[in-house]
Amino acid sequence: MLKALYNKLLKWAEHKYSIYILALISFTEASFFPIPPDPILLTMCLGSPKRSLWYAFICSVFSVLGAILGYYIGLYLWSTVHGFFFLYIFSESSFNYVGELYNQNSFLAVLTAAFTPIPFKVFTIAGGVFRISLFDLILASAIGRSARFFIEGGLFYFFGPNIKVFIEKYFNLLTIIITILIIAVVVFYKIL
Repeated sequence: MLKALYNKLLKWAEHKYSIYILALISFTEASFFPIPPDPILLTMCLGSPKRSLWYAFICSVFSVLGAILGYYIGLYLWSTVHGFFFLYIFSESSFNYVGELYNQNSFLAVLTAAFTPIPFKVFTIAGGVFRISLFDLILASAIGRSARFFIEGGLFYFFGPNIKVFIEKYFNLLTIIITILIIAVVVFYKIL
């Protein structure tokens, strides 16, 4: 089912309303939708490399807005909807693990999830349930999501369609390296 949905997303990238679809997927993925916006973003960037930074901006803004929705789902609706989320969206164990991460450093946990392929919605909803700072959630989401999407879009903008093969081959490694760099900057900033 997810593979069929993934393939449909790739077709949507060529649709005349693709920018709206990109915004909608970016928004909903941050709060409840199972597929990340990256496939449609990358396909749109491949088709129009000079608009890649605009697409990255749309992804970033609507993903942060979706993170806010996720936060409020956790804050106000969790007692009503938790069964649905545990059954269809993410596991109870992963949700509880996020709660443990929030006890250690909620800002860093959201920042890491916002940048990496970790299911972001678990962190946004858990943010509301565990009542982390909404400001921290928004700031960490804005930094992490913008970094992720602008790196993807920027590669297409500056290197054109040939970068797609490189991204697909080294995406996980690139994500890990950049996440480590972001964490190092945050730790360094906290020490100062």
